[in-house]
Amino acid sequence: MRRQGFPIVISGPSGVGKSTIYKRVLEADGGVAYSVSVTTRPMRPGEANKVDYEFVSPAEFDALVARDELAEWALVHGHQYGTRRSAIESHTKEGRDVVMDLDVQGGMSIKRLYPEGVLVFVLPPSWEALERRLRSRATDSPEVIETRLRNAREEMNWAPRYDYAVENESLDEAVRQTLVIIEAERLRASRFVWNGPVAARGTR
Repeated sequence: MRRQGFPIVISGPSGVGKSTIYKRVLEADGGVAYSVSVTTRPMRPGEANKVDYEFVSPAEFDALVARDELAEWALVHGHQYGTRRSAIESHTKEGRDVVMDLDVQGGMSIKRLYPEGVLVFVLPPSWEALERRLRSRATDSPEVIETRLRNAREEMNWAPRYDYAVENESLDEAVRQTLVIIEAERLRASRFVWNGPVAARGTR
């Protein structure tokens, strides 16, 4: 028998620490791959193309949508984001699990397309802590920060629709809990492909 890989979506409001969590998960678990999202937003200082994101023009993005090459896509904070189907399925077919850092729209789309997927919502320890983190960033203008705060309130309403919630008060604990979730999900019998008949056992 062999196990089928599955998508893992990590979502949460901007500034909650999603990227840090999934990067630590990748370092700790060699059985997890990362699906790089496609985006039309400009590259930020320190980012690398096809490492953090695959940066494309709006025309290139529209072409991917037209060819139905994206498993999900959405307009977020004024820019388009999406996930290539091939980036997911090339790993899951080999039994590897694929983690994605997506907004709630993307998370719901992945769950519809891949019902076996696992959705994890990262919560801030408090609204004040999230606001402090966003305002301390040097990459966004005050207008962008206000937009992200408004969107964060809306995104938090989607948390109950996720499979799991992890509070990022302690990064180490949030990473540990995410790894526990992944390991538990791997043990679901439905994820295994049984190559032969299972011997029948006596019943009482």
